[in-house]
Amino acid sequence: MSKNNEANRKKNKKMIDQKKRKTQNAEAERKARLKQILEDFKAKDGDQKQ
Repeated sequence: MSKNNEANRKKNKKMIDQKKRKTQNAEAERKARLKQILEDFKAKDGDQKQ
């Protein structure tokens, strides 16, 4: 019985870790995309002022 509980605990921990990693990766991609959009906007705005 204890082996099964340990196996379930490891399986659940792995699933939770995967979800956390996926969330962190998505957040990093979102921040990078926003940063790129901001840089593009600044470059476009700078070109129009000249």
